[in-house]
Amino acid sequence: MAGNIGFISTRFAGTDGVSLESAKWAQVFWDDKYFSCWYAGRLDRAAEVSHCIPEAYFEHPENQWINQRIWGHNNRTRLVTRRIYDLSEYLKETLYNFVNTFEIRLLVFENTLSIPMHVPLGVAITEFLEETRMPSIAHHHDFYWERNRFLVNCVSDYLEMAFPPRTRNLQHVTINQAAQEELSWRKGVTSALIPNVFDFDKPPPTIDAYSADVRAELGLKPDDIMILQPTRVVPRKGIEHAIKLVQMLDNPKCKLVVSHEAGDEGFEYFNVLQEIAQDAGVDIRFFATRISDIRHFDSEGRKIYTLWDLYPHADLVTYPSLYEGFGNAFLEAVYFRVPVLINRYNIFARDIEPLGFQVPVMDGFVTRRIVEEVSRILEDKDYREAMLNHNYEVAKSFFSYSVLRRKLNALVGNVPGM
Repeated sequence: MAGNIGFISTRFAGTDGVSLESAKWAQVFWDDKYFSCWYAGRLDRAAEVSHCIPEAYFEHPENQWINQRIWGHNNRTRLVTRRIYDLSEYLKETLYNFVNTFEIRLLVFENTLSIPMHVPLGVAITEFLEETRMPSIAHHHDFYWERNRFLVNCVSDYLEMAFPPRTRNLQHVTINQAAQEELSWRKGVTSALIPNVFDFDKPPPTIDAYSADVRAELGLKPDDIMILQPTRVVPRKGIEHAIKLVQMLDNPKCKLVVSHEAGDEGFEYFNVLQEIAQDAGVDIRFFATRISDIRHFDSEGRKIYTLWDLYPHADLVTYPSLYEGFGNAFLEAVYFRVPVLINRYNIFARDIEPLGFQVPVMDGFVTRRIVEEVSRILEDKDYREAMLNHNYEVAKSFFSYSVLRRKLNALVGNVPGM
């Protein structure tokens, strides 16, 4: 092996962006003979290459106690400061243990130096880097200044120190141009731009024996049109626009399927969506209770599917988000060769749209032109196939593992001895 690489975050488990993208990086590193090890508070990686520290999880009770007293407050007590330092000192010691146990040569910090869900961990990492000067990469998915919940706080000193830190031997990676520019302006550091990727060199999974009954389990008839909204039920996903689209299509065969759960930001939006759909006469079906990270059977003996089991059954994907850090669902739709309607959110308009994808794009609201374009996509098979093939080739050129490999090789090349 050319050298062991250690991934560090608060959580590597499930289907959140950090967990998914880190696994892709690890796969590319493995292809190039680098062995990946994992440090986090929650882990679903192989036990023999994992270092699970419960206190590193952002929902650990001690960290939650701290978060309740630093966000939305202008003043910090001496007790809060002491508990931040005590936890950070403990976590720093576990970082030393992780590096020594697995003989790590390069560290990759997945969002732990970007968004301050766990301030003590960010402080611990920063002090560890200052003490060791260990070669590292900070992979930034989103920053604290992009989230309203972090704007009012009493930890500006820690935010300046650790989110992210300015330290030698730490290379920065951002996933979009806006973040790259903002990081440079706020922190005075340069970063490599590496977008999220998919393995477009390999064909996507198809319907198999396990997933063959998805449409039946949804209660769809064979000739129904399945319109998939593959997101959580939170306001920034703009699901009301998907409802409006289905209403304007005015086809009783169109069924809107929402894949993921509500509750992350309360249930008010979920209730509003149900009211909007009822008033619009739109058949909307929430399937979150049957979707999980892995296939299994629940306590009632029902199949539990993954999101990737749904895509091959979909006739159209709606992605009318108001804001996204990048937009994995867009790439997923392209990967599974499903037509996708997308809202022109900032990152799409700046980083993705100029690359030449052929998709119906709405500008904040659904128009008659958009409805006509979607209708043609659903009805004209040749037109649809040409569009899907074109989009796949564009994505393969800009968002494939080969692109990721080239960019990671450049970063690793800066590390002596790797």
